[in-house]
This record gives sequence, C-alpha cells and structure tokens, in this order.
Amino acid sequence: MKVLSFILILSSVFIFSQKKIGLDSLQLKDVQEVLGDDYGNIYIYKKKDFSLTKYDSLGAQLGKVMMTFPYKIQSVTNPLNIVMFSENAQEIKFFDQNLNEIQKINLSSNFGFIRAVYAEDLQFAWLLDDSNKTLVQYNFRSNSVINSFPFNINLQSLKDFLVYNNRIYILRDNIFEVYNTKASLLFSANISNARKLSRNNDDILIFGDQSITRFDGKNLIEIFQNQNAKIVDKNNAGFLALIKDKLYLYRQINDN
Repeated sequence: MKVLSFILILSSVFIFSQKKIGLDSLQLKDVQEVLGDDYGNIYIYKKKDFSLTKYDSLGAQLGKVMMTFPYKIQSVTNPLNIVMFSENAQEIKFFDQNLNEIQKINLSSNFGFIRAVYAEDLQFAWLLDDSNKTLVQYNFRSNSVINSFPFNINLQSLKDFLVYNNRIYILRDNIFEVYNTKASLLFSANISNARKLSRNNDDILIFGDQSITRFDGKNLIEIFQNQNAKIVDKNNAGFLALIKDKLYLYRQINDN
C-alpha cells in the first residue's frame, strides 16, 4: 500500500469581490448547512428542527420541507432532483425544485446497515454497507445490485464519500483518503474541519468550515478561504460564505 505525498498550495494569490445575499439573520440562525444551486437559489438546512428551506437570491422563500430524522443533503447541483440520505431511517429521498418529495427508497429490506450513500445519477447509487463490509453499486430504478465489492475499512469516523472512475473518496473527521475498489489505500492527507465532498468534472472538492480544497488526483489545492466564515459552499457563480449570520457571495476577479 502506497500513500501518495500531500502537497497543499495556498490560494493567497486569488482576489475576490464580495456581494451580500438578501437573507436576514433570523433565517440564517442555527444553520447546519448552506448550499447554493447554479440558478442563484440558496438552501438552508437546520439540524435543530431537521428542516430544509429554499430561498431565492433576494431572500424570498420558495419551498420548505420538515423531516422526522436528520438527513444528509448530497447536492443541489441539479435542483430538479435533490438527493438526501438518512442513516437513522436507512432511506434515500428525492425532492423536486419545490422541495416536494418525489421518491423514497427504503434500504433496510435489501441491505445491511448502510453507513453512507452517493447517488451517482438519476439511476445508480453507491452504498457503503457497514454490516456486510461491502461497497455496492445499486440501480434504484430497477431495485437491483449491479456490482458489489468487499470493502473492509473502518467507517466509524466517516463524514462523506463519493465514487468516480473506480476510485472511492473517503472523508473522515480530519482525514481525506482515496481507495480503489479492492479497498487499497492510494492517498491520504490531513484535512481540518472538513464537512463534505463533491465532484467538479474530474476534480474532487473538499469543503471545510472555512475553506474549499480541490484534489486533482495528485495534489490538494486550496481554492477558497475565509477565516471568519462558519460555513462555505460553491456554485457556478462563485463561493458562498456564512459570516456572523450574514451570507456573502465571492466572485474571483481575473488579474490580467
């Protein structure tokens, strides 16, 4: 097992413009997660009442859903099909652009204890089955298993994962790891206060509380940081940062 060297390139050369987004402080109080889609809409998840609320860029509420259990929101990149997974309920839910539930998949009847889910597209999902120590590629449209790989790694500290090009990207409390489908460790690096992963073309993005780091397959490169932020996120317009119950959008300024 070979662990690749870790290289972190600072982003201090980047210059950003700042714009305040029109959500008031009450809406942003007790927020667990902030997400932005590519249409300028903002999604606020509050763990206190397990609610997800959608706003436009002016602060007008566009939809809201209240849940019984905590759910992890995978992404709002496709706002027509928002994916959530509940480890407590062992189910995947899909919501439309108005946060109406359009599909629910119960996993407990077909699998062991699923620790995490990564919905690859609108047909396939990857499941980390902790009780059976397997990585499963599942076609939830036809309710069939496409592939199953032995994956005997410790998942107790798992925060997020995704699968891309036969590589499994694992985020733990303070560690980012890359495995192949044989569960061999290919890369490992320390990451402080990391929250979630996402994919941007061939790159993997690692979101922390105050920074966003890109993994290009070899190196880790910090692409955004704000030391005053509580939560940061990214959409195609720029970088979102929640600072003292106010939400800001940062756009990179090209220095020609």
